[in-house]
Amino acid sequence: MELMVLLNALVTRLLFVLHSLIGVWRVAAAKKDPKYWLLALLNLLLCLETGLTLKFKQGRGYKWFSPAIFLYLICTVPSLWLLEIHHGTQYCGTEPGAAQANVSNQDFNQSSDNSHGIEGADHHIIETAKVFVNQLSTICETVWTLALHQTFLLLLVVGRWLLPIGVEITRDQLSQLLLMFVGTAADILEFASETLDIEDVRKNYALINAILAVWTWSMLQFPLDLAVQHIGCKPTTSTRRIPSLLLCRYSAELWNIGVSLFIQDGPFFIVRSILMGHFRIFNQMLVFFTAKNILVVTLQLYRLAVITLDFRATTLQKSRKGEVSCCPCEPYKAHIHAIADQDAEMKEFVAFPPKEESQAPSKNH
Repeated sequence: MELMVLLNALVTRLLFVLHSLIGVWRVAAAKKDPKYWLLALLNLLLCLETGLTLKFKQGRGYKWFSPAIFLYLICTVPSLWLLEIHHGTQYCGTEPGAAQANVSNQDFNQSSDNSHGIEGADHHIIETAKVFVNQLSTICETVWTLALHQTFLLLLVVGRWLLPIGVEITRDQLSQLLLMFVGTAADILEFASETLDIEDVRKNYALINAILAVWTWSMLQFPLDLAVQHIGCKPTTSTRRIPSLLLCRYSAELWNIGVSLFIQDGPFFIVRSILMGHFRIFNQMLVFFTAKNILVVTLQLYRLAVITLDFRATTLQKSRKGEVSCCPCEPYKAHIHAIADQDAEMKEFVAFPPKEESQAPSKNH
């Protein structure tokens, strides 16, 4: 096992566990109940996955799916749910702790002066850490919740980048996937922060749960790598059917369209339409993002129509020429095999030159 692969696998999962524990700490502090520390036991699943991956995959990733990202979602999402629900009963402006968020350096200086004694530098570090933790505890819960949302999405992208890739995905595909994840994370953060910050939404417990459910559903696209990988096909009888042929040729594009329609922009549009149509909630940002969702859904449907028409035209053209192809992906594979055959012929040519050239010197003699 390569050292860098092992290091990346362990460091990334350690960051996941650390962020998950911070979320559990904030839940226990906000609820003022130590029993919520039991949520930290979910990280045992991530530890188990780490051991199995190191043993059976030598630290590298799997095809089409990332168990580490999925388990990180399981470890972190419950804490964010509890914080958002608890956030609905709190207001930063009226909390006594909110006024203490901007703590001066007076306590820090006092702790530094008291540390110059018998204990020396160790006591100074301990006192400094206590003051730092106390200052963090005075930050408003809404600020903590938003910060956890932001770091959660950033760590999903950075963690997917740091995790060792498998042999099935290339560096080019990984870069495409990361760029897609950045845009996806921005849209998800806008949806969660923009809708949950509406005052009328905060007064409705059912709406909060519905929005969080849609938000959780949209997060399930992060463990999957289907957006940049073609599923491929084999020359079997089932692949001669039109749906199988279409899926074989445009698997990545169809997955992107499906994610937009059924996991992200489609559900976001439905939630925002319900807020405006049924609950009569209107504001400038809500209207803007609803229009944006409508535009994206329309463009994805247009893209689906273009793909279908192009595939239909290609299939009809081949059928008229009498060509039989089990899968539209086969020409690409045939091209690869042709290149390999040309390389083999070139090697044989170099190893065994033509007879005319080899006999030319003997005629001169």
